Parts: sequence; structure tokens; C-alpha cells
Amino acid sequence: MKVVCNATPLIHLSAMGQLELLRELFGEISIPDEVYAEVVLQGAGKPGEAEVRNATWIRRCQVSDPSALRTLKAILGEGEAACIILAIAMKADLVILDDRLARLHAQAHDLRITGTIGVLLKAAERGNVDFERALSDLLATGFRLSPQETQRIMNLWQRQRDAQAKPS
Repeated sequence: MKVVCNATPLIHLSAMGQLELLRELFGEISIPDEVYAEVVLQGAGKPGEAEVRNATWIRRCQVSDPSALRTLKAILGEGEAACIILAIAMKADLVILDDRLARLHAQAHDLRITGTIGVLLKAAERGNVDFERALSDLLATGFRLSPQETQRIMNLWQRQRDAQAKPS
């Protein structure tokens, strides 16, 4: 599975001590050089810096279409734009993005997306984490989520758990 990841999920999962979930769920992930720079170089001493720098399962990639990158950077942040351009070029199966506008642009390019919460939901479905605790830990890192969205996600998780618990 080809997976491209943006900086925000790397930073917040690292802050939670859960970056390895990406490896457990997807094996190898790819990040554009712009995301590496944001997390490792500009984020020196912050969550994600050492984890991403030392992760042998995170592959750095150079965006091969600088013109498309410049165009998309006029609308999105550099990391988000680079993720979308890289995902298109490598025909990624999944892009991990949290920024709402970036997700809309990724969808417009027919890219399959998830976010940090989607990663936690998938990990919880597999029994790798306790979802309620993971969501609480995520919010404790400063991850922004409205109370209404938090409730919507908890309701979704409850429905998933209920569906899994029903006998076939």
C-alpha cells in the first residue's frame, strides 16, 4: 500500500508516543521533502523531530512537479501541497491529511484520504489502541477539534464497536 503523510499527523502521533502506529498499519510511508523539513529541520527539539529523523520506515521523496507545487502552494501550506502532488505522482492508495482545505483538494484529485483520527480509529479496530484514551491523548497534544466534532467522532466509534459486537 502506498501511503503519503503530512506533518500534522507525524507531529501529533509522535507527541502521543504513537508514531509507530503508522508503521504497524501501513508498513512504509512516504513524505515529501517539504514535510521532512517542517517536522525535522524547522521542528528541531519538538515532537516528531527525532522520531521522524530516525524512522527507517519513513521514506523521503522529492516532488517531481515543481510547477504544480507552486500552483497548489498559492492555496495550501507547502507541506499539504507537496503531499497532494506527491500522492498524485506516485498514485498513492492513501493520503494522511488533517487540514480541511487540503483534504478537499485531495478529494478533488480523487485521492483517498484519512487523518490522524482515522489512523487512531483504524488502530483501535485492530486492537492496537484504546480509542477513547487515544483520542484524549491526541487532544492533550493540542490537536484542535471542536466539542461537536469530538462528540460526532465518539458516536461514530460507538456505532463501529456496536456493529463489531453484533453476532453474525
